[in-house]
Amino acid sequence: MSGVETDDPLRSLRQLFAYDAAKVAALFFGIWVLFYAFGTQLGYPTDGVAALIRRVTFLSAVYALAVLALNLQWGYAGLFNIGVAGFMAVGAYTVAMLSAPASGSPAGLGLPLPIGILGGILAATVIGLVTALPALRLKADYLAIVTVAISEIIRITYNTPAFSDVTGGASGFDNLPTNPVRTLLLSDPGSIISEPTAVGQVVFSTGESLGLTKLTVLSSVYTAAVLVVLLGVYLLLERTGKSPFGRALKAIREDEVAARSLGKDTQNFKIRAFALGCGLMGLAGILWYAMGPRASVNPTNFRPNLTFYIFIALIIGGAGSNIGSVLGGAVFASLLFEAPPVLRALVKQSFSVSAEPANLIEALVPIASGNLAPLAGFLLANIDTLRFIFMGILLVLLIQRRPDGLLGARKEVAASVDLTKRPQTTGGTPAADGGTTGSDAAASSGGETDE
Repeated sequence: MSGVETDDPLRSLRQLFAYDAAKVAALFFGIWVLFYAFGTQLGYPTDGVAALIRRVTFLSAVYALAVLALNLQWGYAGLFNIGVAGFMAVGAYTVAMLSAPASGSPAGLGLPLPIGILGGILAATVIGLVTALPALRLKADYLAIVTVAISEIIRITYNTPAFSDVTGGASGFDNLPTNPVRTLLLSDPGSIISEPTAVGQVVFSTGESLGLTKLTVLSSVYTAAVLVVLLGVYLLLERTGKSPFGRALKAIREDEVAARSLGKDTQNFKIRAFALGCGLMGLAGILWYAMGPRASVNPTNFRPNLTFYIFIALIIGGAGSNIGSVLGGAVFASLLFEAPPVLRALVKQSFSVSAEPANLIEALVPIASGNLAPLAGFLLANIDTLRFIFMGILLVLLIQRRPDGLLGARKEVAASVDLTKRPQTTGGTPAADGGTTGSDAAASSGGETDE
């Protein structure tokens, strides 16, 4: 009689985290716990803590959505697009121009929001297609230069006073269409003090029982809707990556000459991947700026640094991995972007740091006498600027130590079926797929079959 093996907790945990859903759930749960601790330590009321968690969740979701779109281009096809912000701008501005009220300034067409969203995605896709036709004849750095130039042309065009009657110029759009969450929950979506709908009564009463204001409830429900969209885009790109189209893109990324020698129209594949990625970038811009809790579409939202943030998030997660893109977007938005200002407030509240030197020299000189307060004050006062330095240092370390990112080194299945599986039985008549038929396998094992 063999001994009974005991379950290994670590092995069970490893098996659990083999699933992508477990990785994402654990990361978001950790982020929520961390920011809940920040909020309670800062003395925020329940509504303030919920608003803090809601904000970091929203930013994590929209960053992840933009990173997924970039991963389709860079991670799958090896297309170096550093004009992400421009294509996000096309999506957001198109929704504003199509669906903003005709009585506003600048005036929109007043079309239903679903038409505006589809129009925004289509416009970003078409602009991506037009960009791809000449640009994809170039490679590497040259393609990057063209895409960042296109992005700046888009932003400057929207910012030009000559088009202010259409785009709003430097002010952009503030009279944006109401997002579907407000329409679902409020009888007058344009006013937060309006009476709730039947669904809104249930939602707002639940939020009130938890100590949440109506504004926090509205923003939280919208954030949940963005998470649903993120899940849909993730599943779409997972399916795309495992399809013949996705496998062809990976072949082009690894060796375009070899893929072309096998009869693949590599230019056609790259154009389609670039256009699809740009359409998803337009969707990210729509959900982030045109319909978000602080909806505002203006040229300053789409400066080149937004593109570099998204690239940093992709490098953190790992190019070529969709789940890595989600994790990278969440890690960047929460730990690198949102956490530093909250930590500054927490440190100032917990410790008496009153010194705020005007420059780094004034902060460093007192160290010789053992006085660290000026340096601490300088770091806290400039943490918004210093976090960009931290991002650069992290980027250098990742490229040196872990260039594949968190999940970018995972093995990819080249075939559409799992070739690692082997028949469990031997003997019998070979079946059409190279295995044995069920009756022959049963006969060879003494007539027993697996239930």
